[in-house]
Amino acid sequence: MKSKTIFLSVTTILISCFMGGFTPLLASKNHIKKENIVNDYTVIQKPSINIIGIECRTSNASEDGPQDIPRLWRLFYSEDILNKIPNKASNEVIALYCDYEGDYTQPYSLVIGCPVTSLNDIPEGMVAKTIPTGLYAAFRAIGEYPTSLIETWGNIWQTELKRTYTGDYEFYGEKFSSGSPRELEIYIAIEKEISNDN
Repeated sequence: MKSKTIFLSVTTILISCFMGGFTPLLASKNHIKKENIVNDYTVIQKPSINIIGIECRTSNASEDGPQDIPRLWRLFYSEDILNKIPNKASNEVIALYCDYEGDYTQPYSLVIGCPVTSLNDIPEGMVAKTIPTGLYAAFRAIGEYPTSLIETWGNIWQTELKRTYTGDYEFYGEKFSSGSPRELEIYIAIEKEISNDN
C-alpha cells in the first residue's frame, strides 16, 4: 500500500508537470545549457523483459504528449491496473517507449505496466510487449521528481548515442519508491557504445 501511495503522489506531480506544458521537445537544445549536460551513463547488456500494461499512441509534439501521457498515468492508477496485471514478476513499474516511427521527434507508443513471467493471459484493454535483449545506455535520474527525470531526458537527447529506437524505458523500482533521494533508471537501446570522453 505504501508503494502504491508513493506512486500515486508522484504521478500527481508528473501529471501537474505535463499539464503545465512540459514535453520532451520543449526541453530542447535551446532550453538546456551545454555546460550542464552530463553524459554519465553505463553501457550494459540487458536481457529481454516481458511486460503487460496499458498503451497509448502519442508523440512529443506539444498538442499530443501533454494530454496523452498524463491521461495514461491517471488511467493506470485510477483503474488500479497495477493490481490487475496477471503473472507479475514484481510490482515495479515500467514506462516503455516503443514502436517509434522514426526518432524521438516522431510518433511512438507509450506502455505503462509491470514485468511479467508469462504473456499467456492478457486482460482485455491491456497489451503485451517484449523489451528486446540488447545493449542499453543506463542513466540514473536522482533527486527531486519529476525535475530529475526531465533533466535526464534532456541530457539523453543531447548525447551522441547511436540509438536503435527498439524500446527505451523508465524503471521505477525500490530506489524510487523508498529511496532518499529518489532514484529511477532510464534505459536507452543503442547500437554501440560512444565514448563519454567526447
